[in-house]
This record gives sequence, structure tokens and C-alpha cells, in this order.
Amino acid sequence: MPLPDRVVLITGANGGLGAAVTKAFLDAGARVAGVAKKIQNSEFPGPNFIAYPGEIGSTDAARAVVASVIAKWEKIDALVHLVGGFAGGKSVADTDDATLEQMIEVNLRAAFHMFRAVLPDMRTRGTGRILAIGSRTAVDPQPMVGAYSASKAALVSLVQTIALENKDRGISANVILPGTMDTPANRAAMPGADPAKWVQPSQVASLLVHLASDDASQISGAVIPILGGDL
Repeated sequence: MPLPDRVVLITGANGGLGAAVTKAFLDAGARVAGVAKKIQNSEFPGPNFIAYPGEIGSTDAARAVVASVIAKWEKIDALVHLVGGFAGGKSVADTDDATLEQMIEVNLRAAFHMFRAVLPDMRTRGTGRILAIGSRTAVDPQPMVGAYSASKAALVSLVQTIALENKDRGISANVILPGTMDTPANRAAMPGADPAKWVQPSQVASLLVHLASDDASQISGAVIPILGGDL
């Protein structure tokens, strides 16, 4: 599914999922600006990738990254927001303020900053894609992950709100809810689990590429589960 002349900004671009997503967009012909705390151009060699190391946890940081990408490539056609975090293992009654704030910071506030930063240019040009990664627990709550689930549910609501606010502006917004993904971190954290049932990062990457393409121009406000064998 070719994406010629598309400029894609990916946050969390070199993580367990991010590396697969970045590679998929590059393979589709897109120009990719990859953001992560620590990332180098050498991780994805070639003229169509540029690394932006650093944080995006503030309004100024998000706007600076967006402005830099637009200055280099004149536009951003799609934002693929992969940054997120997990904390669990305690009931709501036992969850401390620090954990709650951390989940809101990494799963909601960072996304809000990035979405708000890219929307003005997309609105001016009358086209754009905003894509995010949620969690199954955003719509199917489980015990002992209340702060995480609430932050991801808020992210889903935010994406759907953006879809509604921009439905007549040529801008779509969608969120994917993956099950457990087959990443090195998850294998290390769950050595007794069966990774054959897990979602492959390449499968999520393929769906994101599709949602950024012209073929998906009428898909907006969708909440799409990819659960693998964890049904």
C-alpha cells in the first residue's frame, strides 16, 4: 500500500511496536519523522527518515517537534502516536497519586499535546490522519489496572472527539486497541505465557499504514480491536 509523498510523524518510533511501525511506513514510501527519548538517524538509514530525540510531554516540546518537521518537509500528513505507559497491580483503593498522575501524563496528556500541535496545519491544508494506540482495557475494564484503564479510556474519548470536531475538514482520527503484543519486553515480563496468542507488531503496523492511506479516507472515529488469540 504505497504512501508516496506522505509525511508521517511517529512518536515512540523505536520501541517494541514503534520500530515495526516506522519500518512499515518507510517501506510504503512515506517520509518519516521519528520521535523518541533516545533515537538516531542510523536506526533507520536512508533519506526518508529523520530522528527527533527528546520528550513530548509539554505543549512547547510538542509544538517544537511539529514546527521542525513542517520546516523540513512542509507538512505532516499523519500523526501516529505510539507513546504510552503501563502501571498496574493495585486496586483503585490502593493506587497512589503518583501512579495516577503518571498514567495521565504518558497516556493522555502527551497525546493531547501532540494532537493539538498537528491539527492547525492539517486544518489549513484540509487533510490529515491522527492515529493512536489505546488498550483493550479502555473498553473492557479489568481489576488492578484502574489508573491505566482510565487514562486509556480518556485517550479513546479524545480521539473520537477529534474525529467529530474535524469530520468536515478532511481530517480523520482513529484508535487501535491491541491485545498483548509480542515484544521482547512482554516476553521478559510474562515468561510463562504463550506468545503464539499475542498480536504481532507487524500486524498493528500494517493496519496503521492502511488507516493513513487514501483507501481509509472515510474511516474516522473508529475504535479498532486487534486481540489475536486473547479474545
